[in-house]
Amino acid sequence: MDTGTHIVMGVALGGLATIDPVVQNDPTLFHAVLVGTVVGSHAPDFDTVFKLKNNATYIRHHRGASHSIPAVILWGLLVSGIIFLFVPEVNYLHLWLWTFLAVCIHVFVDLFNAYGTQAFRPFTNKWIALGVINTFDPYIFMLNVGAILAWMLGADPVYSWFVIYSVIVLYYIKRFMDKREIVKKIKENIPSTVAIATSPTLKHNNWRVAITTEDKFFVGIVENGHIEIVDEFRKVPLPDMDVMNKALTDKNIQSFLNFSPVYRWEISEYEHFTEVRFTDLRYRSKEYYPFVAVVKLNPDLEIISSYTGWIFSEHKLQRKLVVEDIL
Repeated sequence: MDTGTHIVMGVALGGLATIDPVVQNDPTLFHAVLVGTVVGSHAPDFDTVFKLKNNATYIRHHRGASHSIPAVILWGLLVSGIIFLFVPEVNYLHLWLWTFLAVCIHVFVDLFNAYGTQAFRPFTNKWIALGVINTFDPYIFMLNVGAILAWMLGADPVYSWFVIYSVIVLYYIKRFMDKREIVKKIKENIPSTVAIATSPTLKHNNWRVAITTEDKFFVGIVENGHIEIVDEFRKVPLPDMDVMNKALTDKNIQSFLNFSPVYRWEISEYEHFTEVRFTDLRYRSKEYYPFVAVVKLNPDLEIISSYTGWIFSEHKLQRKLVVEDIL
């Protein structure tokens, strides 16, 4: 989920913590728990600091080790431990419990969007991306905000959050049912389908789909249950050739391939360089594929520049590559 949603969920969990008699009867502990749930609800995304290094490092690590089972345990201990240093008189067990729960909820809800996480590391490095909730879902966000406002106006927190989270659970179930219906229709119309990546959009009844068959990739949009295929690409294995082998040694290309399961590649020859481009097919938006990895090589197969990340125009992409050339 996005940062805003994680924060309001942290505030909401802090309010829900008042069901704990120990928290409810100790104002200092309550405020410590509220800080713990808000910070803990965002803590796994502190790996955003990798962006300060470069996009390749960020893409390789974001929602990876920071969302793993050992990290979830460590985040809970670290955040609650730091808070405890400032208020050592509070009950640490209850402070840790609610902070740890906030971290767990963060990782749990991240499983449901198209980006996903490596939440089951170290047992598996597989990306888990269920693709039923958009990274920012306005319904989930507003429901949490509504519960917070009701709590601030004096509503009973237990009753408020029971109602709100009952609605959210039903909403998740509906989204799973929507996805199941989409997958069913696709398999009926494309029997050779071997994998389907779904990406919900901000609009409730609009989805993006990337379909993998034995020999092709199909990219489609789903609107009110109607599926339209908008792009089709032949599935071509990576060639065993010098230019591709060299491109695969680039850190940006490696980070892209570590993350993206559905992509196409192309090699373009120019007068002074060769460009190798990988395009993720899951995130088509306004007739453009924004998540790419590109590397430029000179005639001696030396890497001139490379880039990976989210770019929403070809002009901006080329500017990124030029900047890296100069650097």
